[in-house]
Amino acid sequence: FTTARIASAANRPSELFRVVGELLRPPETQGLPDDLATRCSDFAHHFAGKVAQIRHELDSSLIVVPAEVTEAPVCPILWDSFRLVLPDDVEGILGSVRATTCALDPCPSWLVKQAKEGLLDWFVAIINASLGQGSFPSCFKQAVVKPLLKKTSLDPSVCNNYRPISNLPFLGKVLERVVATQLQEFLDDTDFLDRSQSGFRPGHSTETALVALVDDLRRELDRGSVTLLVLLDISAAFDTIDHGILLGRLSGMGLGGTVLQWLQSFLEGRSQMVKLGDTCSDPWPLTCGVPQGSILSPMLFNIYMKPLGEVIRSFGGCCHLYADDTQNPLLVPT
Repeated sequence: FTTARIASAANRPSELFRVVGELLRPPETQGLPDDLATRCSDFAHHFAGKVAQIRHELDSSLIVVPAEVTEAPVCPILWDSFRLVLPDDVEGILGSVRATTCALDPCPSWLVKQAKEGLLDWFVAIINASLGQGSFPSCFKQAVVKPLLKKTSLDPSVCNNYRPISNLPFLGKVLERVVATQLQEFLDDTDFLDRSQSGFRPGHSTETALVALVDDLRRELDRGSVTLLVLLDISAAFDTIDHGILLGRLSGMGLGGTVLQWLQSFLEGRSQMVKLGDTCSDPWPLTCGVPQGSILSPMLFNIYMKPLGEVIRSFGGCCHLYADDTQNPLLVPT
């Protein structure tokens, strides 16, 4: 049975990764104490505290934040209102989105997908009201976090050995996908993103990032140069995004009106709670970062990180990016 599952996922990397993860993942209750309420609280405090500590270190390392970082450049508003959706649009999204039920959903997502014909008018009304008012519903802003042991060889009683896996309400994901589609169209039309960024972009992948990097290295080798490669990885990159800076980036690329209001509402007022079995922690507020599990988050991250490549190139360097992973070849003529 297991061999058949792996074989069927051979040409689908994400499915293969999921199957292997299920096989290697230890039971949820391994190493957990009987008092799940205490354990949930410990996890919630640990996950929130880790991000807060990194943000504190970032803030304390900057004596004065340069004005060009916090102030958006002057740019005419290019996009100030969303295109409202039709029933066919929502039906297509419901048909394509995965049925990943969140503990906060009032009914299973598979049931929503099966009953979509009778619910379409309601979904269209909710989505268009959100888009028209520039407001993301508060009921979609809470995430349910499940701790996942990073490696089976690690001590399961230590909170630091777990990574948080976040799940968001199903209908909220449908709404996010509507906005993501229109945002992607805007990014394509304006060619805003850094061309060296291969992460989370149509037509790009880890392969395109590696091909570009290897091509640079081989070209310089043919020229007789020595290349030193500096590899950068940002800790908790998605979780520590400054909302003010991100909103400045969005304004600077030409977003305004209800579009910018909606994205601000999407970012702010969020919280998360840890769930183990049937036990949940109290909600913890999230004051920075983009929500894990949202289709919009990688797109917003790429917008946020665009100046990194510009800074590197301003010093005569070059770089290749894949999300928060940066490769900087340093050329040394011989």
